[in-house]
Amino acid sequence: MGGIMAGSAGAEHGSGADLPLRFPYGRPEFLGLSPDEVECSADHIARPILILNKDTRRLPWTTGYAEVINAGKSTHNEDQASCEVLFVKKKPGGGNSTPNKNSSTKRRSSLPNGEGLQLKDSSDTDGINLYYWSLFDGHAGSGAAVVASKLLQHHILEQLQEIVDILKNTAVLPPTCLGEEPDNPSANSRTLTRAASLRGGVGAPGSPSTPPTRFFTEKKIPHECLVIGAIESAFKEMDLQIERERTVYNISGGCTALVVIYLLGKLYVANAGDSRAIIIRNGEVIPMSSEFTPETERQRLQYLAYMQPHLLGNEFTHLEFPRRVQRKEVGKRMLYRDFNMTGWAYKTIEEDDLKFPLIYGEGKKARVMATIGVTRGLGDHDLKVHDSNIYIKPFLSSSPEVRVYDLLQYEHGPDDVLILATDGLWDVLLNEEVAEAVTNFLPNCDPDDPHRYTLAAQDLVMRARGVLKDRGWRISNDRLGSGDDISVYVIPLMHGNKQS
Repeated sequence: MGGIMAGSAGAEHGSGADLPLRFPYGRPEFLGLSPDEVECSADHIARPILILNKDTRRLPWTTGYAEVINAGKSTHNEDQASCEVLFVKKKPGGGNSTPNKNSSTKRRSSLPNGEGLQLKDSSDTDGINLYYWSLFDGHAGSGAAVVASKLLQHHILEQLQEIVDILKNTAVLPPTCLGEEPDNPSANSRTLTRAASLRGGVGAPGSPSTPPTRFFTEKKIPHECLVIGAIESAFKEMDLQIERERTVYNISGGCTALVVIYLLGKLYVANAGDSRAIIIRNGEVIPMSSEFTPETERQRLQYLAYMQPHLLGNEFTHLEFPRRVQRKEVGKRMLYRDFNMTGWAYKTIEEDDLKFPLIYGEGKKARVMATIGVTRGLGDHDLKVHDSNIYIKPFLSSSPEVRVYDLLQYEHGPDDVLILATDGLWDVLLNEEVAEAVTNFLPNCDPDDPHRYTLAAQDLVMRARGVLKDRGWRISNDRLGSGDDISVYVIPLMHGNKQS
């Protein structure tokens, strides 16, 4: 199950036990659970499924949500979730002023007592409404996941504040340099040939009237690329904040992050880790994320180790072999591959090849330096190889992959949904099994029932958890059910069409 190798968590992360928590542990705010209910949710034997059953207006678009704790691998449910409806407004005093969250973030006024997700100042025409859903899968503690669930949306908001006026002005492309007048895309004034550039257009070379020399056509950057860049920058800032604050607060472990933003008619799905997002449209599956694991990122990890071998601490080799190399095989020819290879070749085994491989194991058992099974996420700044001073963070990236889905290109029916879930679901159910379950479940619900998507999320969690039998948790065909934390959103897409 991704995350930290069993038996190696805890000490390698730096305890920080004497420091105060950045935020107290709890379940997602939108569930509105009492302390007693939070305590009951942590029953590793019964594993009750929590759903949004009090007021569907706590989440936008009648989004469905359900979760369940693991079967005992950690004390707390290390998954976290958050959902916000925000208002992106230009920073007071210009683009370079200090952000004021209170003035720029028009948040729902009702949580946790459930008056709905009404936006303050929603009539303000100076900004843009932003819808935000997120899942964080923690490992070696819930600290990083809790912090990210509280703060990442604010980093995204701050990044978007600087460009909100540009995003609203869809008629012209973004200016290359802030402060310049944006170009009209229909005008061709910026396209100069190299010869015209050398001539300077007007005036003699070097004269005051000579315009700046340009030797190439400027790239035209579309608006959605600014949103992607804002999300990527926000992930980086969130990771840096965790790094800074870990000396002041007890922020345990790390977490994967899966975030969805709805802005100006488009869904932006950002993933760093091994959670997954899929769209189900007319019963068909559209993948909206990729998993980042030691296997999928093998070449990036190997290349980093090749370029900076000191990161391996003289204990690991960046090369990959089909199995551990044994001393008796020194001098023999054995299959291997390097960072620049997708295929395999033979090489003569040397002493250095006897070191432990940077990436070891297959599938969900693959680990970086025998320690961690995910290669992107937030936190993990203190994570070391067991019983060593070798830090693993240099190999872990906070950069997400961002995919874009234009809701305006399609008319979506009530059964077209975006599914977000942590790996607890995907470890035991295929995309096609999830799609089949949803497409069979939703048509049997009243299309006007606002609870239908919550019930669909509950059904998915139930299918992945299974039922407790003599031989553990079992799902269909007597397969082993998920013993991991499971969190699932079911987001209906037709509401996005209505918002546009």
